[in-house]
Amino acid sequence: MERSTALEAVFEPVAPPTTFEETVERLGTAIRLGLLPASSQLPPERDLALELGISRSTLRQAITALVQSGHLVSVRGRNGGTFVADSPPLAVPGTAKPDDEYVQSVLDHRVAIEVGCVLLAAERAHHEDLDRMLELVDTMTDAIEFEDYRRADMRFHVALAEAARSPRLVAEMTDVQGRMGELIALIAHPEEVLTRSNEQHRHLVALLSRGDSGAAVKLIRKHIEGTEHILAGLFPG
Repeated sequence: MERSTALEAVFEPVAPPTTFEETVERLGTAIRLGLLPASSQLPPERDLALELGISRSTLRQAITALVQSGHLVSVRGRNGGTFVADSPPLAVPGTAKPDDEYVQSVLDHRVAIEVGCVLLAAERAHHEDLDRMLELVDTMTDAIEFEDYRRADMRFHVALAEAARSPRLVAEMTDVQGRMGELIALIAHPEEVLTRSNEQHRHLVALLSRGDSGAAVKLIRKHIEGTEHILAGLFPG
């Protein structure tokens, strides 16, 4: 599988002492974002453990946890291996509503990362970056199931970070989109809200193609504020 900048970050060495937890989080986030697509196969255990800089026993424990959560499937036999589930969950099952302080910290983090990415993307984006973002906009337009829309949505924002040409921002965007995905999975998803959001996606790409960083920053802030209002209004009590 050819790896994007975002996917390369998934397979960087994991830092102790929370190697098990970070491995579960990193692979789970990559699956929810679609960086590891449905039905794709993980690298062989030996190779993956070496890439992540963890023991094979720790990797097995992390994979077992992700199998139990419905993100991965283990297949035995000659053509076996570990595969991403056909329909992995967008959030960890049983996730409770987080406290207000945590939600605000995620939203603030998102503002900082997305605004920075927009500024740099307006300066650095290549035509292929913008084409990829428009492909994802079209995927969201055509999506019938919310899960398909949301995965394309998260991947759009990661593609925005990739257009900024900053591996660190790609890693940060991947993290914050994973956390936003967990929050958004807790609310209803009105079609009107999704349509309006995707119109802003398309407009953002047009502004980036013109290098209009000022207007693009205003739009991404409006886009994020819209999500903040929807979360506040639709969070279960």
